[in-house]
Amino acid sequence: MDLTEATEGKTTILIPVQDDTTQFPPGSAPIFFNRRMELNRDITVLLLLLLEPDEYLDAMGATGIRGLRVATECGIPVAIADRDPKAIELIRRNTERSGTPIEVIERDMNALLSERSFDAVDLDPFGTPAWVIDAAIRGCRRFLFVTATDTAPLCGAHLKAGIRRYGAEPMNTEYHSEVGLRILLGFVVRETVKYDRGIEPLFCYAREHFTRLHLRILRGPKAADATLSHIGFIHQCKKCPYREEQPGLHSVSRTCPHCGEPLHPIGPLWLGKIAKDEIVSRLIDAAGTADLGTKKDIQKLLATSREELPTSSFYDYHEIAKRLRCSPPDINVVLGRLTDAGYPASRTHFCGYGIKTTAPLSVIYDAVRGDHTNKTV
Repeated sequence: MDLTEATEGKTTILIPVQDDTTQFPPGSAPIFFNRRMELNRDITVLLLLLLEPDEYLDAMGATGIRGLRVATECGIPVAIADRDPKAIELIRRNTERSGTPIEVIERDMNALLSERSFDAVDLDPFGTPAWVIDAAIRGCRRFLFVTATDTAPLCGAHLKAGIRRYGAEPMNTEYHSEVGLRILLGFVVRETVKYDRGIEPLFCYAREHFTRLHLRILRGPKAADATLSHIGFIHQCKKCPYREEQPGLHSVSRTCPHCGEPLHPIGPLWLGKIAKDEIVSRLIDAAGTADLGTKKDIQKLLATSREELPTSSFYDYHEIAKRLRCSPPDINVVLGRLTDAGYPASRTHFCGYGIKTTAPLSVIYDAVRGDHTNKTV
């Protein structure tokens, strides 16, 4: 296996040589390493510096880059695991080169996490994490981090696969990236509460080809009940942008007040906040002094997340402008019109044209159109 060096943050490792002429270079190598996930790993390092867990498991190590970065850049005791013997061989080489004491474990994750527990468990599989979530919850004491790259099933583009994997019905809406995150988070909640545990989202986000959850595990039936109260549905009209939220595990039939059409339930999924204000503020401070390759992108993501309203969907105002047959104004103009009308409004990290607001659809139309006429659309 031909190897080359790769550097992220303050960590340099050996990775297999990839064929950069292919459509997806990481898939051309015998052991997976995706350069485009550097931001994902950078944020994990920043967050772990704040949380200071007693120990950390990189549950699907591959080259070992994530666990090695945590060990060398955070000073946290680390274990790196993988079930592939070739990956384990490379991880051992990289840990020896680092000079940092790291436990390397050749084991299937469902087996390992059924036998041992770790203060922080990090899942970053290729594709869906659904198959290992239950074991991860049992093997996790305080912090659970999850990456999912199967965005098509989560967002509704591959509907049947999404239903099979996550026990929820997505829908390919204009806010499908947020649907995907909330369905994944809702699935993790439903897997967690059966053990009389709850979760607290610390910082969850979606970007390009992946969704990422950073969660704190809470103990006890009261925490589980409080967590379960955030599970519900988004009811979306298939003919217009109207939608509404409904808490609870049972979907209730609803009708669009604009079209008179039955609303389509999306879920069950997580409703409400996906980040803890204090954590986001501390991450912003930490990012300001950090020396990271994706620093500017992280700062932009965090700044937007700090201002983001906790509604469970957003409106793509360019899509609304198309519907209204008008030119979309600057996003700040739209936000200003909504706040002038007496409704909170913010950008969203999910989409550059996305707007979160509690304003009714008619007011959103007026804000995009720039007038206060009651036109039929």
